[in-house]
Amino acid sequence: MATPDLTSIIHRLIEQESLPASYGDIVRKVILPLAQHIQSLRGDRQRPVIVGVNGAQGTGKSTLTLFLKELLTVLYNVPTASFSIDDLYLTRAERETLAAEQHPLLLTRGVPGTHDLALGQQLIDRLISASADSDTPIPAFEKARDDRAPRASWPVFKGRAEVVLLEGWCVGALPEASGESLAEPINVLEQQEDTDGAWRRYVNQCLKGEYSTFFGQIDCLIMLKAPSMESVLEWRTLQEQKLKQKTSVAPEQGGPQSSRLMSNDQIARFIMHYERITRACLAEMPARADAVVYVGDDHSYSEPLIRQRQ
Repeated sequence: MATPDLTSIIHRLIEQESLPASYGDIVRKVILPLAQHIQSLRGDRQRPVIVGVNGAQGTGKSTLTLFLKELLTVLYNVPTASFSIDDLYLTRAERETLAAEQHPLLLTRGVPGTHDLALGQQLIDRLISASADSDTPIPAFEKARDDRAPRASWPVFKGRAEVVLLEGWCVGALPEASGESLAEPINVLEQQEDTDGAWRRYVNQCLKGEYSTFFGQIDCLIMLKAPSMESVLEWRTLQEQKLKQKTSVAPEQGGPQSSRLMSNDQIARFIMHYERITRACLAEMPARADAVVYVGDDHSYSEPLIRQRQ
C-alpha cells in the first residue's frame, strides 16, 4: 500500500468537509507546523500527549482539530484520539435540574458548570490506559436536539492513543481572581438575568475547581485567537445557518429538532453567556498558550507562534 502524502490527505479532507481549495494553504502554513510540534513532544513519555485547542465560536477549531488528527495519524503514524468539550455537555434533563437548583441560566449549555467533567475524565483515563486492542467510546452531543447522543451512536476509538486532542471554546480558561470584576455586569444578559451575580459566581467557582484540575492535564495549549467579540457573533451566526442547512428535515419529521435551532436574536443572547470568559481568554491567553494562531476578520490565519515549555 502506498504511503499517504500530504497533498492527498489535504485533498480528501477538503472534499469531505466541503472546504475551499485555499484551505490547503492553511494546512501547510499552520496545521503542519503544529502537528510537527506535537510530534516532538512525545519523546519517551509513557502516556499520551494531551493537547488543548482553544478558540472562540467560529474560529475554525473543529476543522483545524480534524486536520491535525489526520496529519498525526496518517502522515506521521501517531495514533490520535480527539473530542470536543462540547460533547461533554450535561444532558438536557441534568441541566434542567441544575437550573432549578442553582440558577435558571445554567439551562443553556456552554459555560463551565454545564459539562460532565467526570465523563470527560473517564474518557481521558481510558485513553491513557488503553491497549492495542482496546475500544474506547467517545461521547457525542447533538446540538440540534440540545441533548447527548444515545450511547450506541458514539464513535469508538480503537487501540492506544499517543496523542489526545481536546478542543473547545473554554479549554484552558482561567477563573477571574477579583470579586469586584464579577460584580460588574458586562452585557444585557448579566444585567437583566443575573442581577445579583449568582450565575457568574457559580461559573467562576467551577473554573476554580474541577475545570482547573481537568485543564491542568493539558501538555500543550493551542489558541486560535479571534480578533474581537463582534467577529465571534458574526461567525456564530454563520455557524447556525450551516447547522440549519444540515438538519433541515420535512416538517412532519422536524418538530422539536427544528425548534432547537436559533434565530439571529437568540444567537446574540446565546453568545452573551460566553462573552465574559471569551473576552478574558482573548486578553490573557495569548501570553501563556504554547502556540497561538491569530485569526483575521476574513478568517485568514497567521503562522503559529510556538513556545517551548521550560
